[in-house]
Amino acid sequence: MDRQFKRTRILAVALTAALGLQAAGVAFAEEHGFHGGPAGHAAPHDGRGYVLDGRYNHGGYYPAFGAGFRALPDGYRPYYWRGSPFYFYGGIWYAPGGPGFVVVRPPVGLVISVLPPYYSTLWFAGVPYYYADNVYYTSGPGGYVVVDPPPNADQPGAPPPPAAPGQSDLIVYPKNGQTSEQQAADDYECHTWARNQSGFDPSTSVGGGVGGARNNYLRAKSACLQARGYEVK
Repeated sequence: MDRQFKRTRILAVALTAALGLQAAGVAFAEEHGFHGGPAGHAAPHDGRGYVLDGRYNHGGYYPAFGAGFRALPDGYRPYYWRGSPFYFYGGIWYAPGGPGFVVVRPPVGLVISVLPPYYSTLWFAGVPYYYADNVYYTSGPGGYVVVDPPPNADQPGAPPPPAAPGQSDLIVYPKNGQTSEQQAADDYECHTWARNQSGFDPSTSVGGGVGGARNNYLRAKSACLQARGYEVK
């Protein structure tokens, strides 16, 4: 009898400890707002109440809008929109609410300096959009701008073809495993930035352009691409 009692007690203590560790892990995840990156399965929830964002095969897990947290995760970035604070981490947006903070959609027009660590690049009318957790971003002055869903949001297009010979004269190689879609988006953004810096647009200049403006464009675009992890020749 004593031996059976001890065995039962040991099993009970072990089960309690296991449940305690599991509960602590869930609490820690909820406290810090962790979420998965691109998922290898299509389960609608990840076991912590986080919801799969499967649109465009994005595959990230995020807390539902309106979910409450006692504290912000470490490493969040603060932003302000018309005097109201918003906090950004891992593709999730928070605002003050309830006993601490709630998950919200960011206001259209808010500019962020860095995209979330997991995002999907989409093309609409030749322009790249970046998508995560039901929020769309486009490149803009100072970083990336929160925008409304594009027209025909359910029907993204293909990335544009590479620049025709004579438009760029740059040979670009991805060094960090960038996909063709990502390279097209980076090329578009670097082209836009170089065009604004130099005042020269090779896609509209007759004969490809000559002189210092074109050289300034090529130098600016090359520097932009190199900063994004490409080898440029």
